[in-house]
Amino acid sequence: MADRAPFDTNLITVTRFVLEEGRKAKGSGELNQLLSALCTAVKAISSAVRKAGIANLYGLSGGKMNVTGDEVKKLDILSNDMVVNMLISSFSTCVLVSEEEKNAIIVDPDTRGKYIVCFDPLDGSSNIDCLGAIGTIFAIYRKTTEGEPNEKDALQPGRNIVAAGYALYGSATMLVFSAGNGVNCFMLDPAIGEFILVNKNVTMKKKGNIYSINEGYSKYFDPAVLEYIKQKKCPKDGSAPYGARYIGSMVADVHRTLMYGGIFLYPANSKSPQGKLRLLYEGNPMAYIIEQAGGMATTGTKNVLDIVPESIHQREPIVLGSRDDVQEYLEHVKRCA
Repeated sequence: MADRAPFDTNLITVTRFVLEEGRKAKGSGELNQLLSALCTAVKAISSAVRKAGIANLYGLSGGKMNVTGDEVKKLDILSNDMVVNMLISSFSTCVLVSEEEKNAIIVDPDTRGKYIVCFDPLDGSSNIDCLGAIGTIFAIYRKTTEGEPNEKDALQPGRNIVAAGYALYGSATMLVFSAGNGVNCFMLDPAIGEFILVNKNVTMKKKGNIYSINEGYSKYFDPAVLEYIKQKKCPKDGSAPYGARYIGSMVADVHRTLMYGGIFLYPANSKSPQGKLRLLYEGNPMAYIIEQAGGMATTGTKNVLDIVPESIHQREPIVLGSRDDVQEYLEHVKRCA
């Protein structure tokens, strides 16, 4: 194996990557502005996460609940404010939809651009105080209507996504991103403050050997889901059982599924008959990334990216992962119907 240089003198940063892709597509540069602002927000959130204990950023924000009924933590508020402020100041957005905001934010005309961004500023925040992996999820759309922007402009199917991705704050900070030409992973180098390309054109395994689901809710699961899990644990054909992994942060669980293959499930159940995960800023961006990497994402009855949303905080069941694993799940559910 050839020796690698100790220091790369031709780094591909996320800024360089997006500029090169934008030049090929003959874009206006507005998307580059947006992504640059988003990267700045992610770097700031990463820094806050690293020193949360020292800066007294652990714990709840004082009993506040967000619009989806989750208790809000101090880092949730900081992350939301950071993403909102950076996106508005990028002069590239017109409508912002956040998990932490009841209504869509309509950007003032003086700082307005053509893009709509739906985001979860800090996914998996129940993991904050125990130093578990957490992240930021986003999906970017173009405004497709004439006239003043409004909340309805964000109600677009995932097929309309221009770019989407997530940041994972774990043992390192990674940005996973796609603008419709495959999935690329960028690692934050804290020494130079830049995201560096480390995995290009990520392709998922067609079939994995890991399943990821919160089995603590088993009493609420449909019989078909229970039987599927049982088959993964105790295969009747004598094959090796699947391993079980569940972190409780969608970003971390989906990222592992992207890297190692397998299946991630958050199906509907008797407690959450409409599903639990939010379509616009959790389901759609993650489904987009998984499909771009060659995987598959479904609600159990239809493709996630084909759903036309009716409200900005709409919930849907989500099952995604390696194509063969998801297809096997769908065939199993169909047989049990």
